[in-house]
Formats: sequence, structure tokens, C-alpha cells
Amino acid sequence: MLSSIITISLGAILINNFIFSQFLGCCPFLGCSSKVDTAIGMGLAVTFVMGLASAICYVVNEYILVALHLEFLQTLAFILVIAALVQFVEMFLKKSIPSLYSALGIYLPLITTNCAVLGVVLLNVQNQYNFLQSTVYGITGGLGFMLAIVLFASVRERVQFSEYPESFEGFPICLVTASLLALAFMGFSGMSIPV
Repeated sequence: MLSSIITISLGAILINNFIFSQFLGCCPFLGCSSKVDTAIGMGLAVTFVMGLASAICYVVNEYILVALHLEFLQTLAFILVIAALVQFVEMFLKKSIPSLYSALGIYLPLITTNCAVLGVVLLNVQNQYNFLQSTVYGITGGLGFMLAIVLFASVRERVQFSEYPESFEGFPICLVTASLLALAFMGFSGMSIPV
């Protein structure tokens, strides 16, 4: 059991990173990565939502949808759970950390439609993970998302003061930087974890 948890964790963070390997969640990745502080806040919010959504969606799927033979409603039910969780996170940040709430701006409600969050709960069902595995996959998938967005934000902060051709000004240099980071993460795809 412990080896499967370790395998799931390393896979979600490094090998099958949602941003660099599966290309899920690119909108907040590119939009909220101009400052490291904002990237950390977005990463923590996504990690919280992914972990909680994985746990709640497992329960909803196993004890409601499968029990009532309503598996065809999985995607709809998962979207509703995710939307409710994001509203909870948004209300919490607005009351507790207003500076982070304003820094995240429009990208905070977009966690609802972040395909990485929906992707993790659908992959939990597809991989037939149990409750613990689903929750671990959600949390570590969020940590992988946070690793990716914080790395990208720190590189973007340094690139602002670097010299590069004028044609790469703005968004093109961001895409080049993201592609180079994705190539670096491809090096983890050859990893094998003894079970």
C-alpha cells in the first residue's frame, strides 16, 4: 500500500505533472505566474481544491452515482462539487487574505473550470483508485501544479531583466520558457519506481 502511495505521489508531482506532461490547467499557469507570491497562492488554492475535490468526488461517485447506476452523470456531478468548493475557497480568501484574493483576480473563479481539477477526479475514477489513493493523487497533483507554476513564475521574474530579441517581447518569451520547462520535466518520464 505504501509503495502505491509513493508511486502515485511521485507520478503526480514529477512524471505525469498536470501542466508539463498532461497540459491540463494551462490557463492559470500562464495567467497567474508573473509573480512568485501570486503563483504560490494560486498553487495552494488549486492544491486545496484538488485534494478536497478528489475526496468528495470519490464519495459522491462510489456511494451515490455507482449505487444508483447513474455513472453517466459523473462529469456533471464532479463539476458541481468543484464549483461549490471553489466558491468556498473564494469566500475564505476574500475574508481571510484579501490581498491574495485581489492578486488572483479573475483566475480564482476560473479554478472551477480548471481542467486539471476536473482531470484529477476523472483520472481517479479511470484508474480505479480507492479513497486514500484518490485523495493522495489529488493533493500531490496539486503540489505538482504548484511546483510548475512557482518554477515558471521565478523564471519569468528573472526573464524580465534579461536581454532577448524584441520579437520575443511579452507572451512569446513566456511560451518559450514554458516549453523549456516542459522539456526539462520530460527527463522524469524515464524514471521507474520499483514496486
